[in-house]
Amino acid sequence: MRPTMAPSQGSRMLSKDDANYKLHFRMINEQQVEDITIDFFYKPHTITLLTLTVVSIMYFAFTRDDGDSDNNLRVGLLLVGSFFLVISVLAFPNGPFTRPHPAIWRMVFGLSVLYFLFLVLLIFLNWDQVKALLYWLDPNLRYATREADIMEYAINCHVITWERILSHFDIFAFGHFWGWAMKALLIRSYGLCWTISITWELTELFFMHLLPNFAECWWDQVILDILLCNGGGIWLGMTMCHFLEMRTYHWASIKDIHTTTGKLKRAVLQFTPASWTYVRWFDPKSSFQRVAGIYLFMIIWQLTELNTFFLKHIFVFQASHPLSWCRILFIGIITAPAVRQYYAYLTDTQCKRVGTQCWVFGAIAFLEALACVKFGQDLFSKTQVPYVVLWLLCLAFITFLCLYGMIWYEQNYGKRLKNIADCDDSTLIDTYDHILETAKAEKNSSSNSTSSRRRKGGSGKNKTINGTSGKK
Repeated sequence: MRPTMAPSQGSRMLSKDDANYKLHFRMINEQQVEDITIDFFYKPHTITLLTLTVVSIMYFAFTRDDGDSDNNLRVGLLLVGSFFLVISVLAFPNGPFTRPHPAIWRMVFGLSVLYFLFLVLLIFLNWDQVKALLYWLDPNLRYATREADIMEYAINCHVITWERILSHFDIFAFGHFWGWAMKALLIRSYGLCWTISITWELTELFFMHLLPNFAECWWDQVILDILLCNGGGIWLGMTMCHFLEMRTYHWASIKDIHTTTGKLKRAVLQFTPASWTYVRWFDPKSSFQRVAGIYLFMIIWQLTELNTFFLKHIFVFQASHPLSWCRILFIGIITAPAVRQYYAYLTDTQCKRVGTQCWVFGAIAFLEALACVKFGQDLFSKTQVPYVVLWLLCLAFITFLCLYGMIWYEQNYGKRLKNIADCDDSTLIDTYDHILETAKAEKNSSSNSTSSRRRKGGSGKNKTINGTSGKK
């Protein structure tokens, strides 16, 4: 039985599909926090926050020396961003995640909106203004050089020595490995992860005529990149996914734990997922829309990766510069809720629109590409169109092979996966029942408070072990 919403007098009656649609979108765009936490951290403190905001503005406005106009602008922009994050905590949605705290994910969404608006401003500047902005952010960028201008790539590939191989295992190789582990945690599919890994190496080959640092020796590209860094990272990420799938998620409030060790353990577990959704991107009954959606997902993923290299090449800063690694870290953080929302939109027929974080992420990817094209016209004038067309065709063909393999796997080994997915569906329906019952109880509490208190007094508490119970 699907949950239905009782009609209120004087309002339009909601059908089952209307109620389910609103609940489905709410689950991915405005995830609710279960009432199992410390009340102080989850109750609104808007008046206190307003007081602190006003006092902070007064302090910075009247106590600091405003003689340095350049410093005034820096501090002003910093405070504008800080107070925009305060507004984000008050007004923006939680997104699909609530750990370690919904306010953190609201601020992440606020930062993504700020970055989106910055990109909108950037594409309306000219090249001289952009350079002036970069030099204002970091005066040392005046003397920055491109890595492609001072390094040689794919030289003497036939010379293979242990010293040369070991020289490739640096901080960037570790970041490459750990990055793929995080990607596997987000995508949760061996098929898609390996497809993206292989197609990215093809992307490097097809865009090598624009970015010289894409040129690599065969043993560097196949063995070090695909097998060791990509493959090892995918294995680690999928192993963590399998572990988290097997866990039992039934949380207890830290208030109900009476030992110090248990409270500390529960506090640490606050930084782990509150639940884990089994992901099945494709099944034998998938529609053409889902196939096209997965292809679009892979195109946007490749575009985001390409933006990383084009941005640092066109705007001239190296990979070790904060503008580079801070952007990579930021994109990685906002990718997590965006992928979850896109997966829900793609696989859930009741979800009619993408979540807000997914929408902003897509806009950021295309605006970054637009900025690269506008300010890198000299670079893109060298583009060999047949290579780009061939890249798109290869990406489509390899994606088709990947999806065909996933269909075959589902048809031959999908029984266990279907049972797990059915369990997830029943859990989701139970969550809907809980939301509807909570909403109905809140509505009736004003007219029937006595019976509500009687029901509350009759409910018992679950026994807990170190913050989690043994029940599923």
